Amino acid sequence: MDYHPLRLLVLDVDGTLTDGGIYMGPDGEVCKRFSAKDGLGLKLLQAAGMELAILTGRRSQIVERRAAELGIARVVQGIGDKPAALRQLAAAAGVSLAETGYMGDDLNDLAAMTLCGVRACPADAAPEVRAVCQFVATLPGGQGAVRQFCEAWLKSAGLWEQVSPRPVTAQ
Repeated sequence: MDYHPLRLLVLDVDGTLTDGGIYMGPDGEVCKRFSAKDGLGLKLLQAAGMELAILTGRRSQIVERRAAELGIARVVQGIGDKPAALRQLAAAAGVSLAETGYMGDDLNDLAAMTLCGVRACPADAAPEVRAVCQFVATLPGGQGAVRQFCEAWLKSAGLWEQVSPRPVTAQ
């Protein structure tokens, strides 16, 4: 991945942070599957000074909880107009769209992601999404695709050695 300066990474949820499955019980949504590897990658981005945000068309208390676990304060749910919400997120963070990255997987992400300086997607993203992305993971959504992007960007920025945990050596 070629380096592009970023200060904000905006993430879609279903199909990007999760495998895209929506598990429904008689009272509504009951669970989503997130990757712990993606979570560590996001923590490493935060350690490098990157701000994170979640932008999703669905509403879920599960997303609120996962965002809280990861320290992601900017969470916008139930949005139909993702480009307008993206502009508001970037403005609230004091970041230009050129300094904003977006990782999404489906057609409803296209209009927002094309506004951003960096566009990324999981391997199983819609073909139209893959076509506009500078970074296409080799892994599907919810199974390490976000982590792959985090590592690639940190390495391109020369920050990987600074933020990645190092093994303790015996003395």
